[in-house]
Amino acid sequence: QVQLVESGGGLVQAGGSLRLSCQASGSIAGLSTMGWHRQAPGKERELVASSTSGGTTNYADSVKDRFIISRDNAKSTVYLQMNSLKPEDTAVYYCSARVFPRSIARWDNYWGQGTQVTVSS
Repeated sequence: QVQLVESGGGLVQAGGSLRLSCQASGSIAGLSTMGWHRQAPGKERELVASSTSGGTTNYADSVKDRFIISRDNAKSTVYLQMNSLKPEDTAVYYCSARVFPRSIARWDNYWGQGTQVTVSS
């Protein structure tokens, strides 16, 4: 069974920084695109950033030049460095990954449990 375990959320003042981590574990034969999404109260879940296994990245316009996504393929881990945080960045942040588990032998999408990020003004 594949699991995505996130860590690193918390409370920070505006202008501060946080770093989120997400590690995929289980019997994994392949790991493709990994990313971060967020959902604020009363809003739909939105893509924040993504990274292919080759390192191609994509960012939401609202976080460009402030957030940096990176990954360590050897550790099946993706990171999100969040700088210059704003109150509007407050949300639950979810890790996602496209995984090829040995148990089902096909690509499928998985989600982490979410980690709360709160930015105070």
